[in-house]
Amino acid sequence: MPEIPDDVHERIQALCAEGDALAEKGDPAAALRSFQTAFQLIPEPWMEYEATTWVCTAIGDMLFQMGEFSRARAALKDAVHAPDGLGNPFIHLRLGQCEFELGDMRRAGDELARAFMGADKEIFEQEDPKYLRFLETLLHPARKS
Repeated sequence: MPEIPDDVHERIQALCAEGDALAEKGDPAAALRSFQTAFQLIPEPWMEYEATTWVCTAIGDMLFQMGEFSRARAALKDAVHAPDGLGNPFIHLRLGQCEFELGDMRRAGDELARAFMGADKEIFEQEDPKYLRFLETLLHPARKS
């Protein structure tokens, strides 16, 4: 896997730390701008760098928090296909939530199940309970008499 030059990598990390701080303060739009600026610093071909995974995840998370589910899904799909993205419970959680909100319940169930398998029930603790309830209907369907 190629390496990002140290000075560029440090700038990406600084922008992401700034984005994290803005997100913590409850300003996802400002955080998103920091993460997008960081993404622009990732060299081509950007899908080969680990930084793509965490920057696209952060972008997707902010877009999700802003209710921009279609754009969030696109960013999270990039994250899941970037190095070490597949199998990351948080990426699958947010991707499943986006699919849920966009009405693709088959994909939502698949992604939420991946999140559950990777991190168990705890990953849903800070989330709207509707996502875990939906997943539980898939994992434990009602029995027909």
